Amino acid sequence: MPSLVYADSEGRIYDLPGLKMAGRSGRVLHPVDLKDLIPLPQGSELFVLPDRLPVGWDQDQDDMVVLDKDPVNAEGNVSAVAAFMAPAYTQTALAAFYRSSLDIPILPLFTYTAVGWWKGRFWAAGFRSDLDTRQDFCNFRPQEVRKKTIAMLKKKKENRLIQHLGKCSLTYGCPAAKNLFLGRWEAPLPTSPVCNAACLGCISLQSEGIPPASQDRITFIPTTEEVADVAVPHLKRAKRPVVSFGQGCEGEPLLQAKLLERSIIKIREETNKGTINLNTNASLPGKVENLIYAGLDSMRISINSTREKYYHAYFRPKGYDQTDVLASWRIMKKAGRFVSLNLFVLPGLTDEMAEIDRLSDLIEELGLDLIQLRNHNIDPDWYLDGIDYKYTGHRTGIKGMITILKKRFPQLRFGYFNPYLRSD
Repeated sequence: MPSLVYADSEGRIYDLPGLKMAGRSGRVLHPVDLKDLIPLPQGSELFVLPDRLPVGWDQDQDDMVVLDKDPVNAEGNVSAVAAFMAPAYTQTALAAFYRSSLDIPILPLFTYTAVGWWKGRFWAAGFRSDLDTRQDFCNFRPQEVRKKTIAMLKKKKENRLIQHLGKCSLTYGCPAAKNLFLGRWEAPLPTSPVCNAACLGCISLQSEGIPPASQDRITFIPTTEEVADVAVPHLKRAKRPVVSFGQGCEGEPLLQAKLLERSIIKIREETNKGTINLNTNASLPGKVENLIYAGLDSMRISINSTREKYYHAYFRPKGYDQTDVLASWRIMKKAGRFVSLNLFVLPGLTDEMAEIDRLSDLIEELGLDLIQLRNHNIDPDWYLDGIDYKYTGHRTGIKGMITILKKRFPQLRFGYFNPYLRSD
């Protein structure tokens, strides 16, 4: 088993061979299954978790141990360490830690995966959930990204959407924005500065600034021409191209449904290539129907839980509820279009049998093409407290959940990215 890793008071990371790495599911600490461990993927990051003590597994005593003193410097403090895995990887265990008190700052909006040290390298609790390499670290050369981003920004000075995406590329390092400027794969089309949900973990807007939003939300509504000026060249020149409304740097795109409808029509007047996708909370079924007629190819619905209590507690919807989401899902499938779920994965909640059974019922009733396994970017304690989470029964593990769903629905796909669908 990999050893526990911890950070000293200066943020330097050490391993402690006397204790093995531990993981966490929901609120439960546990040893990590060796089958769930992979070398920390290239492009991942390590985070030091302030005010949270590392917890390791004493293999001899078969017990969890809180490390509250620095083994190297008795006067120093220690902190837990977590991994933020690269895109296309899904976590199977949260980082194990003990809160030094209940009144500590909320962690920023990232994912906190269990990590350990073994044979000269870091190991993380996770697996590769999509073989598509479109956002792999090795595919981005910083100088090339910067050069091509700046070149397009100079060429398209009047297009506010391209200027906004330039900031996403150069300031926030958004892989989708980078791929737009590199002319390949999936490109983003943010359109909405407003939202009809107040998600607990919204990465583009936190009303009180705590925790801070991960990125700035778009502040304007682009024109149809600005949207098409981004989408059409990308669809024409990129290999297996996808353009997607609904990004982390915006609110809910369905609130700009008229713009989306006009944009899709204009895009399809100029090219039949590529896939036009919508990432959405699916709150407005009537608007979805209009977009289908305009030519929308696929829709990805964001969801943290299929159970209404947890769904509503997290999304905190304004003027809609989960029945509207299911109606949009039904309309899209009835029209023969591609539907995927953007499933926010949190080990311990996502893999409860109650969750799996409820999801299975919906797939049986409505149909589903793909589940995109997205690690939930949120402080796990803040999230579980915020939705008033109560453990309800047997957990299968994230891989176990996938095995069950594959057995029940052999045609159901699992992945991480929006797929290219058209046969141009």
